[in-house]
Amino acid sequence: MDKMKMESVDMTAQNIEKIAALFPNCITEGTDKNGNLKKAINFELLRQTLSEDVIEGDEAYEFTWVGKKSSNVEANKSIRKTLRPCKEESVNWDKTQNLYIEGDNLEVLKLLQESYLGKVKLIYIDPPYNTGNDFIYKDDFTLSNSEYEEQIGLYDEESINRLFKNTDSNGRFHSDWCSMIYPRLVLARNLLNDEGAIFISIGEGELFSLKQICDEVFGNRNYISLITRPTGTHTGVTNRAIVGESDYILVYAKDITKATIDGLPMSEADAKIYDMEDEYGRFLIRPLRRTGGENRREDRPNMYFGIEAPDGSLVYPIGPSGYESRWICNPSGYEYFKKANRIFWKKIEIDGEIKWQVYQKFYFENKRKAVSNLWNDLEGNKKATRDFRALFQEDDIDFDFPKPVQLIQRMIEIANDPDAIVLDFFSGSATTAQAVMTQNSIDDGNRHFIMVQLDEKCDDATAAKGYKNICEIGKERIRRAGVALKENNHSLSGGIDIGFRVFKLDDSNMNDVYYSAGDYTQGMLSMLESNVKADRTDLDLLFGCLLEWGLSLSMPYISEKVEGCTVHTYNDGDLIACFDENIPDSVIKEIAKRQPLRAVFRDSSFNGSPAKINVGEIFKMLAPDTRVKVI
Repeated sequence: MDKMKMESVDMTAQNIEKIAALFPNCITEGTDKNGNLKKAINFELLRQTLSEDVIEGDEAYEFTWVGKKSSNVEANKSIRKTLRPCKEESVNWDKTQNLYIEGDNLEVLKLLQESYLGKVKLIYIDPPYNTGNDFIYKDDFTLSNSEYEEQIGLYDEESINRLFKNTDSNGRFHSDWCSMIYPRLVLARNLLNDEGAIFISIGEGELFSLKQICDEVFGNRNYISLITRPTGTHTGVTNRAIVGESDYILVYAKDITKATIDGLPMSEADAKIYDMEDEYGRFLIRPLRRTGGENRREDRPNMYFGIEAPDGSLVYPIGPSGYESRWICNPSGYEYFKKANRIFWKKIEIDGEIKWQVYQKFYFENKRKAVSNLWNDLEGNKKATRDFRALFQEDDIDFDFPKPVQLIQRMIEIANDPDAIVLDFFSGSATTAQAVMTQNSIDDGNRHFIMVQLDEKCDDATAAKGYKNICEIGKERIRRAGVALKENNHSLSGGIDIGFRVFKLDDSNMNDVYYSAGDYTQGMLSMLESNVKADRTDLDLLFGCLLEWGLSLSMPYISEKVEGCTVHTYNDGDLIACFDENIPDSVIKEIAKRQPLRAVFRDSSFNGSPAKINVGEIFKMLAPDTRVKVI
């Protein structure tokens, strides 16, 4: 049986495999830090293979900063961490498909790489704007440990996480911000599905930098728009001649050719322009002749041709002053429109003469209206603050710079997917979670959210009211917003999902072994009794296995006793786990008879290799397609 690694995916190894699939001749062998053989890339041979496309020297168009190479390495580096379930802080644990994850979002994104690869439709983030007072994360942005130590501003109480405050006095003020955001966007892109998109709120201070980074990470061809949003409040410093009262939202697709980012639903008022109707429904018409720029015959000669009118005459695209124009399509395109019942003919008077004119039909069904890149029809930050205070009125607490719920609702509407997974890994007060639930209550959608937030400490006044960190505020906001939605919408069919599973980032469930056999003392031998840390529960181990095996964290599961052993069945047999010691063969056989896709046990559940071989033989006989591993 194979042993689970219990660490995040090695992105570097994955990238090597991708190169190997394209250029197998460029793969060689190297050694890791322990002297073991591993795959490596012969870069000289790869350069020869791509000789015509390799850029020599430093003369290349690119955006760079001090620490960029380190941040790129950081995105690919694996970690020995896990997500520990916290049922007592969750809501509707057994039924909900929403997730709330506490921890550094860089590490959390690494842990989600397998379970949510290509599954997220919409990402919205509101990262620090880098105004000089933003709390940044515990990343090591610098090139050396000594430099890093010089820049450290503060530690958490346990001195585990080195927390960094990026003030404008820092000589690497912009570079550190770029190094913070870059690896997170690299990892976030992996989670988007091909139809998905990311929306990023940002101020003007780092707008240029963010645009350059997104062009690199997502590709400039996948750029969709830059949205300007009036905030209704002063932003940034106030000692300037021109004071900012807006911020921006950068929008990128995962793949612009497949993206389903769409307009907004049409109201009845919008639909009035669809003033004609036939057996296929309501429609409007627009001239088949090209209007506006590049509308002359010489611009597209293949789009100038005669079309047969209902009376058999030929109609040509002629401009208002009598010049030869062109159609919007070539002859084959016209035939397509005709077969699809998209052509409409009518007679009109032109210069005192009745002439045939040809039009294209546009049906109302499933039409959505285009969205402007100026979102000045939404209430600004003052409304967002009022909405937050309304939920926490009894506690009398504030939250700095929350985003309006309606703002994120609009993004959700544009995504146009009632079953979307929505991710926010700078979730703050959890506005995105409230927006998802609210939009579901409006259109009966089945969207689910994943919130990720660092457990940054609250100030003393807020802490005194029971909220020790931002995560406590975010979780409570979701609870209260969910209750309010239920109370205000009694007619909701079947109810919306207002629950969430809470997970907390922690060190690996497994004991780390750094000693050779001769180095162990008598006191250390107890570690050998079990490779699992003493404070970890079955639930910790189960969800740790889900992360490595790439299974969603939101599916249902049952736990039952089988001959005194606790057996966990996840999502009706996607995985069955038993972490008891000394599991009898009868229980192994019962699990195998159920033929799960995956089965996992503790390594210490079996006394030596013969017992493990016996387990393998049982599964070969009763469930040959089951993948069996141990931790």
